[in-house]
Amino acid sequence: MTDALPKTGRSFADVETWVFDLDNTLYPHHVNLWQQVDGRIRDYVANALNVPPEEAFRIQKDYYKRFGTTMRGMMSEHGISADDFLAYVHRIDHSPLQPNPAMGAAIAALPGRKLILTNGSTDHAGKVLARLGFADHFEAVFDIVAAELEPKPAPRTYRRFLDRHRVDPARAAMFEDLARNLVVPHGLGMTTVLVVPDGTREVIREDWEMEGRDAPHVDHVTDDLAGFLVGLGAQ
Repeated sequence: MTDALPKTGRSFADVETWVFDLDNTLYPHHVNLWQQVDGRIRDYVANALNVPPEEAFRIQKDYYKRFGTTMRGMMSEHGISADDFLAYVHRIDHSPLQPNPAMGAAIAALPGRKLILTNGSTDHAGKVLARLGFADHFEAVFDIVAAELEPKPAPRTYRRFLDRHRVDPARAAMFEDLARNLVVPHGLGMTTVLVVPDGTREVIREDWEMEGRDAPHVDHVTDDLAGFLVGLGAQ
């Protein structure tokens, strides 16, 4: 487990609500399931804008970085239908995901509530959690539709989430694979954990997605989420 970077001093002693991102957080980065979604997003952009794949890829990544999701960029710049976009890009093969009993047991053992906060759809989240084998451990999924199509890291999305589920941020922890998505939670008082790829495996990420592990808004860093959660129970 990687957890040796400078910390802000926040602990998990008072945590009663555990909030998890979904993709590349609850399953290993090296599965590269998101590659499938990434490819379908590119195809959607190419078809919707009638541009070649190379230009679609450029637009996709530009919107992702500027708007939080490519979908938000396509909605803002081109007025596309969110329902159509989500249905198309999440039509993927989830079979690379395998049951993870160790992770399930570690999550089940956490004291308090467990929630999912994702920029994906509830349908996609349900399929991922079913494949992993621990859907029953989570009280609810707060998805991009619940966020009124405004993705993380938009501050209003976290506020909507906290209000809907009556979460006290000072007594909550947030687990994410993108450091920029932890800025607002940390500012609200949550204990933050950045989940990074296992350094021994090849993963497909953009350079900016890998940044931030030494940022002040990141309290803890781990490349072994299940082991990290087990360690919390031993404290």
